[in-house]
Amino acid sequence: MSSTNPIPSTAGKQSASTPAPRRLRDTLVLLGLFLLVLVGLIGLAAATGWEETRAQLARLSVGQFAALLALSLVNYVFRGLRWHIFARKLGLPTGLVQDLRHFLGGFAMSVTPGRVGELVRMRWLRRETGWAFERTAPLVLVDRASDLSAMALILGLALAFSATGIAGGLPVTLLALIAAFAVTRPRLLAGLATMGHRITGRFARLWAKLRRAAVSLSAFTSPTLMAVAALIGVVGWIAEGYAFHLLLMWMGADIGFTKAVAIFVFSTLAGGLTGAPGGVGGAEAAMVALLAMEGVPLEVSIPATVIIRVTTLWFAIGIGLLVFPVAERISLRHTHGLEND
Repeated sequence: MSSTNPIPSTAGKQSASTPAPRRLRDTLVLLGLFLLVLVGLIGLAAATGWEETRAQLARLSVGQFAALLALSLVNYVFRGLRWHIFARKLGLPTGLVQDLRHFLGGFAMSVTPGRVGELVRMRWLRRETGWAFERTAPLVLVDRASDLSAMALILGLALAFSATGIAGGLPVTLLALIAAFAVTRPRLLAGLATMGHRITGRFARLWAKLRRAAVSLSAFTSPTLMAVAALIGVVGWIAEGYAFHLLLMWMGADIGFTKAVAIFVFSTLAGGLTGAPGGVGGAEAAMVALLAMEGVPLEVSIPATVIIRVTTLWFAIGIGLLVFPVAERISLRHTHGLEND
């Protein structure tokens, strides 16, 4: 844990009380999204027959469900370690446990619009280290870029080595790689910030912060660093793709490892491209549709989709909801003066 300054009592009260309405709103958004998707999937299950769907769910044992959660946990831990590596490379005075707390706690905000709620990690870093948002923004950008590049690589390889033909698979792969490249180019982002200032003629302070954040990205231009980060991301996401493959096998719909991974990764990316919080709705629809194209009946594809989303996205959110209050409480104990500027 980095050295910190004590928080004044009045500031502590203000900081602790301000987020309460926001947390309530985010919780309601979470519940609303979950219920909407659940209602839609229940409707599909009812249309295909409850008995078949219930029979498929009954085929999954407690041990198998635990195995799916364990594989998802592999993904979270690997990506948390990558976050720590990036934090150290940026020069943040944080430890492994501290970085993992920030990374996992941010999952609670995964289904906020545009996932902007995950920027809470920057708030915790600001409180605990005194680093301003523009200094820690590159950490968030490079982490997201690494996820995009890892998933694009997995999808590209899975499409190349499987007989499945996913319409839009190649464009989504290329789009993810381009986005990952763009957000890690310091000159490109700085140029965009300068252009934004010239076009709008306003928000000079904001554009200046964006330019400073872009300059900080130079810490992540090492090919070796990015190669290691990509490998870590590939291992993490492959673990969840393998979980989807196992789930389909256990439910009697073995379509092959590469096809299962391609469908899982494509659906996750496609769900994100819809702009829906956490890709909710879009990812599920894509997964059911792609499984149907592979001849998987709805009485199998629907419960499989529900289970894999529960054991990946919603499991991550559950972990985040457990860690979030701990991370928030610890950050409030160690608030630098910069937090109140």
